Parts: sequence; structure tokens; C-alpha cells
Amino acid sequence: MNTVGMETKNRMHPHKFTLWVAIASIVMMFAGLTSAFIVKSNQANWKPVTLPKVFWVSTAVILLSSLAIQMAIRSFKQRNMSQYRMLITATLVLGVVFVALQWMGFNELWEQRVTFKGAGAGQFLYVIFGLHALHVIGGVVALAVMLLRAFTGNTKTYTSTPVEVAATYWHFVDLLWIYLLVFFLVIGG
Repeated sequence: MNTVGMETKNRMHPHKFTLWVAIASIVMMFAGLTSAFIVKSNQANWKPVTLPKVFWVSTAVILLSSLAIQMAIRSFKQRNMSQYRMLITATLVLGVVFVALQWMGFNELWEQRVTFKGAGAGQFLYVIFGLHALHVIGGVVALAVMLLRAFTGNTKTYTSTPVEVAATYWHFVDLLWIYLLVFFLVIGG
């Protein structure tokens, strides 16, 4: 009986496994998009894009949000629910601020006449950064659900798995953003 208990304990939770499969799919999608960017950037009529400075501010914001959610996990595991609520709220607010800053960056690009038309980095930038923003919005929705649960107390068992899954996803979109920013700075410029 003890051996069965050890095997069950060492297996990955199904939600975590599903998340890792989803992350692998997202990585493949962005790898394909950035690969297509590299191929297209070798065309003669390619127009590079200068990234708006607001994207650096959004990078700092998403890094802070990753720190906040990591601290939220620790607070949840220590059963410090008031601190957990504060940190998950901070993560949610920082996620919304990140999306707002991205919107400002897109508006700045549009004002610079960087559009979908023509050959250039703009068409890729909107698609790639836009898809990333959609993934962040999905994370914000998940954070909102977690926040609601944290304040209503609608949990049947006290398990950190949902918080860990959300944090893993949040760290992933953070790292993905850093990759995309560096990619466009190095390859897209």
C-alpha cells in the first residue's frame, strides 16, 4: 500500500500535465511565427521597425507581476490568505497594466504608420505581439477567477495546484514576452 501511495505522489497532476502540453503548443506556434519572420526579413523590400519605448515599461511591469505571483504561491502554501489575496490582486492589476501598455505601444506603432500592409516587420509585430497579448488576457481571466475564489472561499479542498498552474502559465507568458522583445530587438531591427 505504501508503494502505491508513493507512486501516486510522484505523478504529475493532470492539470499541470495539460498546462505543459498547452505551453509546448504555444511555443511551437511562436517558433513558427518567429521563423517565418526571419525568412521574410531577408526580402529586398523589408522595412524594419523601431519598437516603442513603452514596451520596456511593459516588460518591467510583467516582471513585477511574475514576482508577485511567485510570492502569492508562497503565501498560499503558508496559508496566509490575506497576503495571498493582496499578491494575487497585485498580479492581476499588473497584468491589466501590461495589456494597457501594450495597447499604447500598438497605438504608437500605428501613428508611426507601421501597419499590416506592405513588406515589413509591422505585419509580423502586430500578429506576434497581438497573440501574446491574447495569451496574457487569458492569464488575466484566470487570475480574476482565482481572485474571486480567494475572496469568496469557494474551495472544497486546500490545494495549491490551481495557484501553481496559474503561476506556471504566468511565468511562461512573462518569459515568452522577454523572448519576443529580444527577438525583435536583435532580428527585427
